[in-house]
Amino acid sequence: MVKFSKQFEAQLVPEWKEAFVDYWQLKKDVKKLQTAAGGSVVVHKKLGIGGSIDGAVAGEVYETGVANEAGFVDAEAAKAFFQRLDQQLNKVNRFYERKEGEFLERGESLRRQLQILVELKAAITQQQHARRGGGSSKGSADTDDLSISCSIQLGDQSLRGIAEQEEDGQETVTKDVTAKSTDEGLEDQLSISQGLGESGRHGRPNEEAAHKLRTLPGRVVTCQGRNVRINIPVTTPSRTVTAVCELLFEDMLSQSKKTGTHGSDSNEKLSINKRKLHQAEKMIRGALVELYKGLGYLKTYRSLNMMAFVKILKKFDKVTDKEVQQIYLKVVESSYFNSSDKAIRLMDDVEELFVRHFTEGDKRKAKMYLKPNQREESHSTTFFIGLFTGGFLALSIGYCIMAHIAGMYTQQSNKVYMSTSYPVLSMFSLFFLHLFLYGCNIFMWRKTRINYTFIFEFAPTKELKYRDVFLICTTSMTIVVGVMFAHLTIIVKGNPSSAVQAIPGSLLLVFLSILVCPFNIIYRSSRYQFLRVIRNIILTPFYKVVMVDFFMADQLCSQVPVLRSLEYLACYYITGSYMTQDYGYCTRVKHFRDLAYAVSFLPYYWRAMQCARRWFDEGDINHIVNLGKYVSAMLAAGTKVAYENNNSAGWLSLVVIVSSIATIYQLYWDFVKDWGLLQFNSKNTWLRNDLILKQKYIYFLSMGLNLVLRLAWLQTVIHPNIGSLDSRVTLFFLAALEVIRRGHWNFYRLENEHLNNAGKFRAVKVVPLPFHEVAED
Repeated sequence: MVKFSKQFEAQLVPEWKEAFVDYWQLKKDVKKLQTAAGGSVVVHKKLGIGGSIDGAVAGEVYETGVANEAGFVDAEAAKAFFQRLDQQLNKVNRFYERKEGEFLERGESLRRQLQILVELKAAITQQQHARRGGGSSKGSADTDDLSISCSIQLGDQSLRGIAEQEEDGQETVTKDVTAKSTDEGLEDQLSISQGLGESGRHGRPNEEAAHKLRTLPGRVVTCQGRNVRINIPVTTPSRTVTAVCELLFEDMLSQSKKTGTHGSDSNEKLSINKRKLHQAEKMIRGALVELYKGLGYLKTYRSLNMMAFVKILKKFDKVTDKEVQQIYLKVVESSYFNSSDKAIRLMDDVEELFVRHFTEGDKRKAKMYLKPNQREESHSTTFFIGLFTGGFLALSIGYCIMAHIAGMYTQQSNKVYMSTSYPVLSMFSLFFLHLFLYGCNIFMWRKTRINYTFIFEFAPTKELKYRDVFLICTTSMTIVVGVMFAHLTIIVKGNPSSAVQAIPGSLLLVFLSILVCPFNIIYRSSRYQFLRVIRNIILTPFYKVVMVDFFMADQLCSQVPVLRSLEYLACYYITGSYMTQDYGYCTRVKHFRDLAYAVSFLPYYWRAMQCARRWFDEGDINHIVNLGKYVSAMLAAGTKVAYENNNSAGWLSLVVIVSSIATIYQLYWDFVKDWGLLQFNSKNTWLRNDLILKQKYIYFLSMGLNLVLRLAWLQTVIHPNIGSLDSRVTLFFLAALEVIRRGHWNFYRLENEHLNNAGKFRAVKVVPLPFHEVAED
């Protein structure tokens, strides 16, 4: 039977851990208690209204008194236990009341949002029927995208200020300053004359905060009725380009008005079509799903804390041989967190609204959105991991023996094989080593209760478990090593035909085909999610940058050798060089050689552009400082390329200077910003206040390991060789060390992100709402 403490730890909401009952400390307090023969316990309950105990807010505050004749050997220990128990009860009540209030306010906002959405849809439908009834002869193209048109006037509204206000309305639990929302959008203000009432009422944005940030001219539609702003986040290239174009256009219009070249009537036409309403509908649906998830967490919070009080009081009675449980539990059962049913009723209301507005009355379909079932792990996965691991090891040993017999991987080895076939094996090895380390990261994140699925915004039904990642790695590497073993065997037998030379390229093509395969096989949802993230990275800064995007871009910065090998192999096979075995063609032709150098810079460029986009969205100067880190990495890479072409002492000195500066820059950012360590005023010396790993020395060892692996660029200066091995093998080992460093870095990066979320009790995503009613000027 599983102990309650382990069950409690496994089921609590990780980001709310500090708000749960401190069951472990209460257990320690109970163990200190001893009972004496005879006597009985007398427990007094004091109820304070609007009191202030341990920083409590206005409301119910519980305080227990223990009589001197209660029969304890150590009365002070008993008083300390009940004092701590009272503190925990008051803490739970305060947190529950605050979170419940947030969710109720959010639920009321979403009801108003749905009311506006329904009335806008009705208005468009009514206008569509009116046009059809009027015998419009403009063709079906017009009727398919009918819209409501009104006149607009120019005004000033801050994109960021409005989004920050939306975010600030949701984060009120802690005294910490809430992180600014990155979901700013292209804002249109429209007014509808359909009688919206009080729907979607929203105050003016904070003018002082907006003044500090870059603003885009907003648009106010003046029709009959109240003004309603539609806020569609600038998340895609089309919306980004539209936002920039409208910014430039409205700046020009504002200048023309100042110079008097524009008439006094600055009204234009604005239309709200079905596409905009569909985007707004998706936003409201996502907000409802997140609200339902948060209410589910609050329900879990309620039940687990109640069970914790029952268990600890039962343990107290057992140790002290007293009967306190029934007395104190009456107080707990009547307290706010256990007696309030507002959150439960709101859950039912959200489910009803979702069924009515988004699934056309289909409750089963609604549950797929609101209560997605996580994919169960199968024992067959573990079996196949073991099977393919054994196959991979056996084939790897056979390949190594065959390579040794053929004299490969030495300085006198086959030049054609080492230049064309070896890059395929090294590329797959580095890629799947990185994926294997990601599987290890998932295992450690789950073991330490780091909520990586929330941080990456993964769907619970589609995320890869660590066993799935290990299965992909072992299966793929078994296939790769098996094919390369067969290919090497054919070459050793003396068959260097073009068909044999095409085997490595065919292997690469098969894996690329599986990656883009449209059929629902081999983890299609994960494959497509990976492709979407890569698309977002390549098209940076046109896509809004989220956590999973810049996390993946950081991984690509450690996979530059893989990208260069991929570029070379693409050139080798596409140009047909494999038919003549002219392996030097792609390094002789200037534009292919320049492309290879450009590939080395791309990951750093993408990451720098992501920093620029995040600065544009959030206005945080730290993103500009982070951009400087990647610029320094590009300068270091550029000097290394120049040194490879001109091995002079001047270029060598420049490589050492620039690379040293870049390394110091990167180490500072790793330790202080990404990992949150080296805080001088921390209670954990040179670390941070909150640590997930109990052994502090692990953090110091990790910093030392990261420092050593960051110095891999020294190979450019030292040119190390391991015995008689080919230099490319040495470079492979150095590239593998960088991949290992990145896998090691990943754990602490997400640990710091998780602790930031936990510090603000942020367990659900705040989805921006599309409609905001503003007061008229």
